Amino acid sequence: MSISRRLSLKGLVSVAAIPSGVEAAGVKPVSGIRLVILDVGGTIIEDRGDVPQVLKSTLAHYGIKSSAEEIRRRRGASKREVIRYFVEKQTLPPGADRDELIAKIYNEFSSNLLEAYRTVSPIAGTENMFQQMRRDGYLLATTTGFDRAITTSIFKRLGWEEYFAASICSDDVVQGRPAPFMLFHAMEAARIESVTQVMAVGDTPLDLQAGTNAGLHAVVGVLSGASNAETLGREPHTHILQSVADLPALLRSRL
Repeated sequence: MSISRRLSLKGLVSVAAIPSGVEAAGVKPVSGIRLVILDVGGTIIEDRGDVPQVLKSTLAHYGIKSSAEEIRRRRGASKREVIRYFVEKQTLPPGADRDELIAKIYNEFSSNLLEAYRTVSPIAGTENMFQQMRRDGYLLATTTGFDRAITTSIFKRLGWEEYFAASICSDDVVQGRPAPFMLFHAMEAARIESVTQVMAVGDTPLDLQAGTNAGLHAVVGVLSGASNAETLGREPHTHILQSVADLPALLRSRL
């Protein structure tokens, strides 16, 4: 099931089951796509709430205040950048080294999150989607706010490394989402020259903002992770799907 920008009467009936906050619109063609770039947490692996929970507890361990709402608004961002945001808000003792504190918090957060993600499961239908997309001739890549160690651990455990033409992490760029640079790095690694041949898929507003900032041909939200249809619907997008399991059907129906 998908929602996009301009909606015919027939299309309106077909998306009636989607919650009402998403702007209804008729489905745009997704012609010419060669590369599909997927977010990781909440998009191809389950979002069990580990990231905000571990982040909040790690910040608290160092006396750094945070709120659930502030963390929620930064879902999908570089985790190091999120930690920097909270540390820079905090009043520290005279002479305290903020960069050193950020590094300590980030290292502890990464270690705790790595342990939590040793048991995380894929979103239902994800591996079948990978296989079908490969059979249909698409290149796949990932971008994520996780660092390389966490991403490699997840993909190696699940046996997914073979599926991706590129896997770009937050520590591969100077600035993470909503900046488009991870998407551009994925294009470069996959040797795709035009944004008109690229689709980005993610479960957070920052994912959709990054795809829009990159000028990609298709920017797709999925409802399997951190955000509901109303939240994603407020962001520029071409489609909203229940999950990545619906991607092959979307691409086949629009080519």
